[in-house]
Amino acid sequence: MLPQNIAELILNGFKKHYKLFQQITSQAPLAFAHRDWAKMHDISRLRITYYDDRVNETTQQLQPHANQLDESLWLQTKQTYQHFLAFHPQAELAETFYNSVFCRLFHRRYFNNDFIFVKATLADAPALPVEAEYRSYFPVVDGLKPTIKKIINQFDFKTDFVNLERDVRLLVKAFYKQAPDTHHRAWQMRFDILQTPFYRNKAAYIVGRVVSQSGVQPFIIAVLHHQDEGLFLDALLTNSSQMRVIFGFARAYFMVETHAPSALVRFLNQLMPNKTLAELYNAIGFHKQGKTEFYREFLTHLQRSNDDFVIAPGTPGMVMMVFTLPSFDYVFKIIKDKFGESKPFGRDTVLKRYQLVKSHDRVGRMADTIEYSNVVFPLARFDATLLAQLKATIGSSMIIEGDLLIIKHMYIERRMTPLNLYLENANEEDATVAITEYGQALKEMIAVNIFPGDMLLKNFGVSKHKRIIFYDYDEVQYLTDMNFRALPKAKSYDDYLTNEQSYSVAPQDVFPEQLCTFVMPNPRYKAIFTQAHPELLDVIFWQQAQQNVKKGIVSHIYPYPAAQRFIHQW
Repeated sequence: MLPQNIAELILNGFKKHYKLFQQITSQAPLAFAHRDWAKMHDISRLRITYYDDRVNETTQQLQPHANQLDESLWLQTKQTYQHFLAFHPQAELAETFYNSVFCRLFHRRYFNNDFIFVKATLADAPALPVEAEYRSYFPVVDGLKPTIKKIINQFDFKTDFVNLERDVRLLVKAFYKQAPDTHHRAWQMRFDILQTPFYRNKAAYIVGRVVSQSGVQPFIIAVLHHQDEGLFLDALLTNSSQMRVIFGFARAYFMVETHAPSALVRFLNQLMPNKTLAELYNAIGFHKQGKTEFYREFLTHLQRSNDDFVIAPGTPGMVMMVFTLPSFDYVFKIIKDKFGESKPFGRDTVLKRYQLVKSHDRVGRMADTIEYSNVVFPLARFDATLLAQLKATIGSSMIIEGDLLIIKHMYIERRMTPLNLYLENANEEDATVAITEYGQALKEMIAVNIFPGDMLLKNFGVSKHKRIIFYDYDEVQYLTDMNFRALPKAKSYDDYLTNEQSYSVAPQDVFPEQLCTFVMPNPRYKAIFTQAHPELLDVIFWQQAQQNVKKGIVSHIYPYPAAQRFIHQW
């Protein structure tokens, strides 16, 4: 095949992928309008695998022509492909698709910028205008409230609002309260609104900014259903910290239609400058592009830092070997060659459980993972002690080639302070908040059919926003697969005195009454937990949660404080 033929074949594979990805994403608005929450979940889950399906399909077409790398051919192919992308609206995603196809075909020794797009070749090209993704509104024309009403109506949610006049009034009131810098007259401001809503779970979100003489005020408006009666505006978010949590790494990806992803990401980055490109691409569903951007960020960080990799803080796990770079806010997790005796499963089970979480609603309580193969590290950044530990625990997953350490397979997660370590230094107030948050995290996970399995505090982290987030998935299962039982009562005084169990336990059996016994032996933490969440120690609560899931009752976990909901002012 000629370079142009190969380049066209790969680009056509990408075009097919993007078309199908946008088609399934475009089903979200109708599913939201019909309150078809099962459909919303299916759309979110299916999008996770669409990319790999198209890459595999394209790779199979090229396989007969790729038995051995013809360097001249593929150097020309990359150059030709690059020319095709000069004015392509999804150029950065197409580059990543090319990388994926090439890396499936050839050995890792060719994974350099000569043959793949390690560096974004279009970084210096004219950027797509962010105006391609938003629409501007001018209150000077129609007045403030009519303009806001016009904005809401132009989204065409295909469902009427219960009382839009009331909602707009509450929205303006909230703006004045939360963002005093927007206190300008109608002719002194402009609204820039992203053209399509962001859908996730049971909500739609309108994202935009107020531009005035005081500067720029970003905002998010949450739109929900009120049973069978219609839609309502539920909350306004203008606090940057809250906005970052909504776009956070512990939530399912948004479903949002876009023709120019780079323009959308740049707009979002202007609203949330602390978010990286990787985080924002992930948030809008392009997790493969997020993976590419993350690796570029990592390579840049390695060049600009000189600290060594170390074992990650926390209690060593029985399944994963975890190390980190102190100056980098992430951990690197590799499946161990041998598991602890209390882990009666193998590598394949771990892979499936991490994939389960990847494609599930993470409700802000489960950290996203980035899965990589053949990751190259500078060997000089690992001291002899750490290298010895790695060889002893993950020897089959690592290769040393010259001055490089290559990890065959790994997961990368955001680094957090393990909850057990956090509590060791926490004062009474912080400990109370953390333990209460831990219980709330359990409730929110089980509400979406996730049973974390190992609920020890060491498997939960404290984020920068002081949220408690679960990050150890080797024992994750569906809540509906578990058997929640009450502890048998002693039949006699002799049974009461004995320390031995007088009842049988099956692998899927769980006894909620024992939660504090194993998770919180510390009396102070136990007292906080039992006061805040006594129902978590009651088997009936867990059984009812199971029944809710089986009946198709979908819980909505609000990603913002309940106090900010407008419903309290109706």
